[in-house]
Amino acid sequence: MRLLLIAYEFPPSPSPQSLRWTYLCRELAELGHEVHVLAPDLGGETPGLPPLPSGVRVHRSFPGPVRGMLALLRKRKQRKAARGAAGPTGNGDAARDGAAPSPIRPPRSWKQRISETVQRIAEYLHYPDIRGEWRYWGRRELQRLLDTLAPDLVLSSHEPATSLELGLLAARRGLPWVADLGDPVLAGYTAPRWRRRAHRLEREVCERADLVTVTNPAAAALLHERHARSGPIAVLPQGYDDRAAAARAADATLFDHARLELLYTGSFYSFRRIDALLEALDRHPQARLSIAAITVPESILAAARGAPERIRLLGFLPHTAILALQRQADVLVNIANDDITQIPGKFHEYLGAARPILHLGDADPVAEMVVALRRGWSCANTADAIHARLAALETAKADRRLDDGLALGAEGIEQYGWSRIAARLDTLLREVAGPARTT
Repeated sequence: MRLLLIAYEFPPSPSPQSLRWTYLCRELAELGHEVHVLAPDLGGETPGLPPLPSGVRVHRSFPGPVRGMLALLRKRKQRKAARGAAGPTGNGDAARDGAAPSPIRPPRSWKQRISETVQRIAEYLHYPDIRGEWRYWGRRELQRLLDTLAPDLVLSSHEPATSLELGLLAARRGLPWVADLGDPVLAGYTAPRWRRRAHRLEREVCERADLVTVTNPAAAALLHERHARSGPIAVLPQGYDDRAAAARAADATLFDHARLELLYTGSFYSFRRIDALLEALDRHPQARLSIAAITVPESILAAARGAPERIRLLGFLPHTAILALQRQADVLVNIANDDITQIPGKFHEYLGAARPILHLGDADPVAEMVVALRRGWSCANTADAIHARLAALETAKADRRLDDGLALGAEGIEQYGWSRIAARLDTLLREVAGPARTT
């Protein structure tokens, strides 16, 4: 089939939703589909993302005035960096490989503060946030693609909700439409001024989409309850790359075999809190937490300054380098979201690392999965509970039995591999499109 995906978050974006559809596009192309992607031109590049096959064609459009200006600045910076890397002292190979981490972003300069102020103002004008300014240019390019490509089926990748609004345009033209919500449109973090609009859009999506997909059963149950949807809601979780060979070896000197090495490679939000872990680490001088993230809250910066021997900030690392580090750490840390309809995508990525997972949260779907799959341990996200677990893990590592009782191989997690998830999606897409469009 000829598929058209509408995705704001797509490479060079390194976001979880961008990674999700990078892998799914790769697998759908491998299954024989002709995949086209409509995405904004945000400029720049991110090393270490999974390569896309030649069967995937990306169509870029202007992202809007604010993001367009930022894209121009990124492209200019990229050209300067390329010229420097090509010079007599530049290390072009290292830059392309992206193995070296980029430091945590420094305190904001006056240019960054102006940029953030402009974007905050624009967020009051555009739904659901600054990314909504793509709506006009995305709609214009979508209409052109619908006319010239004549796709058999259109998909929308949420977030942002802008891609769902564009997908509704395709549905109104009579094309089969699949809305990959991931999480509900109306979520706990939705700005109060946009909650009514988010609920209205979510309802319309549930009424008009031929298929709605989410990442976990709790989100599916919530949408059924809110909107009494009669059509299917399929659960397609986040995944891990089950096609890749073992990730390339990480820097062997990064982790110390004499101490308990914890690694966290996710993002930080107000609804995903790490404070209790930081407090617990104060009582474990021989344990160390490494964090790979481009930005972290001020509380983490302060904690790292106060105890650099226990909390190490690695900065930004390319996706492939992160996968390699995950395979080297003693324990991978996963933190539950407050909302049980949201599962951190990193958890499924961790499954492919074949290392134990420490999940902080004891009343959410991931806690049950960690225990059922024997991939690690779950405990309440409180300082006392984490302290007790860290003490047990330090003893287990000292006795060389950290992995005892766990099942860290591929058996039992096959359904979370991207190739398996895409195969299920392929079946669903063919059912939605019908025989006339799949032959």
